[in-house]
Amino acid sequence: MPWIQSVIRLAPRKRGIHLVTDEIRAGLQLPRWRCGLLHLFLQHSSASLAICENADPDVRKDAATWLDRVVPDGAPYFRHDAEGPDDMPAHLKSLLFGTSLTIPIRDGEWALGTWQGIWLGEHRDHGGERTVVATAHGE
Repeated sequence: MPWIQSVIRLAPRKRGIHLVTDEIRAGLQLPRWRCGLLHLFLQHSSASLAICENADPDVRKDAATWLDRVVPDGAPYFRHDAEGPDDMPAHLKSLLFGTSLTIPIRDGEWALGTWQGIWLGEHRDHGGERTVVATAHGE
């Protein structure tokens, strides 16, 4: 069974939760495998990946609002602030959502549910370009 790997560079985004399914899909050249797995790994500790709602942007806004409430910028109990008041909160938000996803491949397609898409959580005010390593395996 073959392995393929791609590096996908996501455009810089403002802080928030962003639907990036199409951008990631455009960066991949997957064979029409009958069965396989796609693994996505975000190479950053201040951003995150998640699979969730892909239709209503209010869900992404609500998730970002919740994260900002749970992990506020500049909280006096954070010691790590080398890159500003959003530094440690960004790392914690990344820990909460995670930096990797595994998606089944079935009949040549990603086996996401009807209302599922891939989110990029940009947890910094100026996070810049983000890099995803996509590794797939199938037959």
